[in-house]
Amino acid sequence: MSTETTNKKPNKSLRNILVVLGVLIVAAAVAIGFLLPGYLDNQAAEDARVAAPEAAARQAEAMLGYQFDTVEAELPKAADGLTGSFKDEYAQLIKDVIIPGAQEKQLTVKVSVQAKGVVNASADDATVLLFVNQVTTGKDTPQAVTSGSRIRMHMQKEDGVWLTSELTPL
Repeated sequence: MSTETTNKKPNKSLRNILVVLGVLIVAAAVAIGFLLPGYLDNQAAEDARVAAPEAAARQAEAMLGYQFDTVEAELPKAADGLTGSFKDEYAQLIKDVIIPGAQEKQLTVKVSVQAKGVVNASADDATVLLFVNQVTTGKDTPQAVTSGSRIRMHMQKEDGVWLTSELTPL
């Protein structure tokens, strides 16, 4: 009789341990399922805070800088970094105004981004503020004219690439 009683106690203890272990595993899975999406969203927004300003700076330099003798090739390539209706508006602007004006006045514009910062960002959407210097020369202004400006750029991530959907001079 004492042998039977001894054998039953370990089985009951083992069953209790397995039940507690099962409850802990389920609780951990629920906690991970609840917390993981928020963590991943935060991580994606943090990644955007790093990548979007870099993309915006490169895009601003490509869109705003040109040389009169290569402007026809340079600026249409910059449109590849744009998206939505802004891409069409930019293409029309460079075709109708910027390219003819640059060639007629023999303008060369060099652009450099001096500083950049994120206004807000999510995983696939960001607003970036850029501080830009432009140095312009032309046949009417052989002495370089330097101007500074602030630009707000709205960036959207499409297929893993940050594209400009809006540019607003401030």
